[in-house]
Amino acid sequence: MQERQKLLLLSLVTGVCSGLAAVLLVYVTGRVKDAVQLLDSGKGFGFLLYLLPGVGMLLSALFVKYVIRDNIGHGVTKVLYAVSRNDSRIKPHNMWSSVVASSVTIGLGGSVGAEAPIVYTGAAIGSNLGRAAGLSYKNVTLLLGCGAAGAIAGIFKAPMAGVLFTIEILLFNASLGNMLPMLLSTLSAGVISYVAFGTTPVFACNLTPFSMANIPFYVLLGAVCALGSLYFLRSTLWLEDKLGRMRSPLLRWAMCASGLGVLIFLFPMLYGEGYSSLTDLLTGGSLQVYNESAFSWMLNSGWGIPLFFLVVFLVKVVAMTFTNAGGGVGGTFGPTLFAGAVLGFVVARCINMVGGSVPEQNFVLVGMAGLMAGVMQAPMTAIFLIAEISGGYQLMLPLIITATISFMVMRIFEDYSIYSKRIAQSGDLLTHDNDQAVLTLLKVSDVMKDKYPRVHPDDSLRTISGIFKQSSAALFAVVDSDGKLEGVVDIDKIHPFFSQTAKYDSIHVYNLMDTDVTVIESDEKMESVMRKFESTGAWRLPVVDAQGHYLGCVSNTRILMAYRDQIRAIAPQD
Repeated sequence: MQERQKLLLLSLVTGVCSGLAAVLLVYVTGRVKDAVQLLDSGKGFGFLLYLLPGVGMLLSALFVKYVIRDNIGHGVTKVLYAVSRNDSRIKPHNMWSSVVASSVTIGLGGSVGAEAPIVYTGAAIGSNLGRAAGLSYKNVTLLLGCGAAGAIAGIFKAPMAGVLFTIEILLFNASLGNMLPMLLSTLSAGVISYVAFGTTPVFACNLTPFSMANIPFYVLLGAVCALGSLYFLRSTLWLEDKLGRMRSPLLRWAMCASGLGVLIFLFPMLYGEGYSSLTDLLTGGSLQVYNESAFSWMLNSGWGIPLFFLVVFLVKVVAMTFTNAGGGVGGTFGPTLFAGAVLGFVVARCINMVGGSVPEQNFVLVGMAGLMAGVMQAPMTAIFLIAEISGGYQLMLPLIITATISFMVMRIFEDYSIYSKRIAQSGDLLTHDNDQAVLTLLKVSDVMKDKYPRVHPDDSLRTISGIFKQSSAALFAVVDSDGKLEGVVDIDKIHPFFSQTAKYDSIHVYNLMDTDVTVIESDEKMESVMRKFESTGAWRLPVVDAQGHYLGCVSNTRILMAYRDQIRAIAPQD
């Protein structure tokens, strides 16, 4: 079977497996939620609402530490890193571990989403199937994307959004030739989801027909969503950094669990994913579901209502970060949708409070797309996902307006999404710039050669002469007794000394070597390596490890050859 035929067959299998994984995650999470409700039903255990999220975080943390023994958080970011720096390899346990950990985290009330874990799961399925079948790196990467696309299609019943998510966020070199495998994957995953959950959209909405007169308000919503996206992204990363500096995992868990419990006590809709709390906003119903809040008195006053929901938007970021930092396993995808819906409601209610007349449920739905477009830097995914999960195709124009404005304004402040920012800071992010992408993919180990002889500082010119006769190398590495690099000897520079045979025993390597040498570290990014070649004008540079031991040399020629090979490897299929 040809590789292309094998790829198409595996994309179908990957979609089915990803769809089943999404169904399993939703089912298990639902059963955990049902068990909590059964425990609390009529028994006065309402306080469990504030304690169980911490329990879920602890159970997930113990599972990850003692069973998986690997970091499985931030699923989409991990997938991006696998594509950029790990040859699209994802460990086999990721095909199920994220499902287990996230179902416990979310089922017991963790304020995160299930979408990132299921994307990680689907990508792992595609990666492992592709490698098991012996596919090339390019096709393993494509199958990884098929798994991620199938996961989105399966959990949201949104096939087109799955394809766009993969193209906009995960695969930097996607082309029309990649569409067929991804469509097979998303369609098969979508069918599995439809069979399991029916054809009803994930979010039921009572929408009002779009009015052209409201276009300025949707533009305003886009601008507000951009600012909200900036807050969401920067606050999340800042708080993660602060909590990550705590040395004691137990102390961090206790702080995050108690903090999340307090937030849920004040704002009960922060419990779990929060999707059920959006029903009234999306259908234009009453706000009675929020009366359990300690601030329910605000709901009876005019401006108190948008103020209340604005605070909910602001603290959702904190609740989400507490959950992940405290040991829980979940993503930012779901919280982004929740926060966008809340922000859309706030904007609509404020407009109506000052004399406008806009349909609040429409703005709730469009706000979801606006915040997603800004936070994830993926406007097409946002537009089609919201249309598919709600059946709100009649709002396609406002979805496009708001998502586009949010994306454009957000790009003024941030070049990267919440998934890619940390990878970009470390220099590991693949981009649509082919030159940059190739430099990111190349590793020093790919272009390093250890064909250059090693000599010691006390070796004589006679020793070097003997080595020179047996080697064509133009550079000798000078190392000490421990193998640490002390300098180099450039044969071209010392060639005149070979004619001075009378001095063969009186001239030593330390008289000839160059100690002012620019070195390359074994784990250095290729972009930095190229800058060193450019600044020094050197043709080859030595490579050392973290302790300074000499490993080999990198030459400009080797980099050029590897660059050419990599360009061919990543070239998109027609």
